[in-house]
Amino acid sequence: MSIVERKRMGVWIALLLLSVTNSLSAQVHHHKDGRPWNDRADGGPDAVVPGWFYNLGITGLRVELLADQPTVLAVRYVFEASPAHGKVEVGDWIVGAGGRLFVTPHRNGYGMDKFGAAGPVLDFAVALEACQGKNKKTNRGKLRLDLVRDEKKLDVILDVGTKYGQYAKGFPKSCAKSDLIYSELLEYLARHQQEDGSWGSPPHDTFAPLALLASGDARYLPLVEKNVRMHARTTKAKDSSWLINWRYMAAAIVMSEYYLATGEDWLLPELQEVYDFLISSQFIDASQVAPKTKEDRPEDLPKDALDSHGGWGHNPGFEGYGPISMLTGQGALAFSLLSHCGIAVDRERHDFAYHFLDRGTGPNGYVWYEDQVAGARDWADMGRTGAAGVANFLSPYADEKYAKRARDHAKLIGEHPESFPDTHGSPVMGMGYAALAAAVEPAAFRRLMDLNRWWFILAQCSDGSFYYQPNRDNAGYGRDSRISATAVTALIYSIPKRNLAITGKKIEKRTQASEAR
Repeated sequence: MSIVERKRMGVWIALLLLSVTNSLSAQVHHHKDGRPWNDRADGGPDAVVPGWFYNLGITGLRVELLADQPTVLAVRYVFEASPAHGKVEVGDWIVGAGGRLFVTPHRNGYGMDKFGAAGPVLDFAVALEACQGKNKKTNRGKLRLDLVRDEKKLDVILDVGTKYGQYAKGFPKSCAKSDLIYSELLEYLARHQQEDGSWGSPPHDTFAPLALLASGDARYLPLVEKNVRMHARTTKAKDSSWLINWRYMAAAIVMSEYYLATGEDWLLPELQEVYDFLISSQFIDASQVAPKTKEDRPEDLPKDALDSHGGWGHNPGFEGYGPISMLTGQGALAFSLLSHCGIAVDRERHDFAYHFLDRGTGPNGYVWYEDQVAGARDWADMGRTGAAGVANFLSPYADEKYAKRARDHAKLIGEHPESFPDTHGSPVMGMGYAALAAAVEPAAFRRLMDLNRWWFILAQCSDGSFYYQPNRDNAGYGRDSRISATAVTALIYSIPKRNLAITGKKIEKRTQASEAR
């Protein structure tokens, strides 16, 4: 062993010992029952993986974060035919990448003091992208890993290639890597559309067709139309299905964007049906409280006439714990888009939704779970703030207050972008709306993308899809989880194109929208 190697080994041993003695400094979000690491996908490309682990980009590696080893990535799966196959084994510890040992402890979890990817996750992402750079002399697509196997140190080199290169400074705008990945994501979505036109769930059936429509590529328009016709076929003015409001929000948003892009008149009566349903499902009166809720959850009933007024919950009226901001933000957005399509949206009803969101917005622009304000400086799940931001951005009314609210929401997302991929309920839905709202303020969008560059590097898979990384809630991790992450990433990468109303496209006035029916 050379002097340099002995010195490096000494540093590695010291760091390993330090990681053990400082194990309490690691912040790893996990539960006593083993979640998220023991969650399994019940189908799809991730069904072969024995748990819900971090994807390490195009290397083919899946790793677990260990709370008692704060500077280690524990290998739990290696995909066949991947750069890591045959070189890295399950059970290996990755203790360094790109010629540098990991020294910063994990910071990973849900909460203002835990959001982010500081530590080995971030360090690995930086090394992975750096080795794919244009400097062929120093990079050449070779990723060096420092491993520990059976208490022995190993150095391995993974050939990840230089096909993708590095993200440009202003990615996804004017970025060759983003453009290449975007094209692959669209093809993945095209291949995985179901026969009935759906991609499987309301979030998928929002972001997948919008991403394809935003491309401006005529090849994908028939696929978008197929999805739009699915929405039209499965919606009506009166509907008593379960967990229904999510589906109608998706239908309103996608069908409206398609109409604004194509002007196909057959959609107008379909849009009217969706509007009529949303009007009936919006909570505005105590008579809409579900009888079962009165019996089972009396503590959650509205406390006064304004409590939950104007919002939407999982189901029509007041059911369970009632209306929530995530759905109400989409409801206000749906009314905005429908109005721009020429549907006569009741101004009072629209304002009821905006009032709900305003009651739940703190002085810093953060939107809480319901129509109540969190702490003055609190922040966390940005999906709700994002949905409110897009709804205000697209308000059909001239009052400056809507534009100001949109800017405030955008700035708050830019100030605290750490929670971007880790939100309550459907994290990918939160990501989509947070990115759309942040784009209202270019500086906020830039900060959001830059501080989450690690996620875009590590979520990328070698099959043209993106992966749903571990987070607080596993809503969406399963046989279609690649579609979730792929669809939302494709939509985010389409934002600079400004081909949709929600991404800033100038709306062509079809018919003067009425402010009252």
